Amino acid sequence: MQGARENSTTTEVTTVRPPYSVRAEQAVWLAAGVVDALLIIRFLFKLLGASTQASFVTFIYDLTQVFVAPFHGIFNTAASGRNVFEPESLVAIAIYSLIGWGLASLVRVVTRGGASAS
Repeated sequence: MQGARENSTTTEVTTVRPPYSVRAEQAVWLAAGVVDALLIIRFLFKLLGASTQASFVTFIYDLTQVFVAPFHGIFNTAASGRNVFEPESLVAIAIYSLIGWGLASLVRVVTRGGASAS
C-alpha cells in the first residue's frame, strides 16, 4: 500500500481588480462629498440662525459662497428673524452631487483598460 499516493491539487488565487481606476473615482467622490458636507453645514447654520459673530460660522459662509453663488436668485430666500431658509444651498447640493456622479462615471469610462478577455 505504500505505492498508493494521495491525489493533491493546487489552487491558484488571483485578485480580481476592476478594469478602471478606483483611486481616481474615490478622489472624485471624496471631493464631491466634502463640498456637499460644507454646503449642508451652511444650510443648517442659515436655517438655525447661527451667529456670524462666531468665526467658524463666518469661515463656512465665506468658504461655501463660491459654490452657492451660481444658484442665487433661482428661488426666493425666506427669512424669519435670524433664521434663513436658503433654497440655493439645497440646489447646490443636488447639482454638485450630480456633477460628482457624472465625473465618477467619466473616470470609469476614460480609465477603463482594454477589452476584457471573456
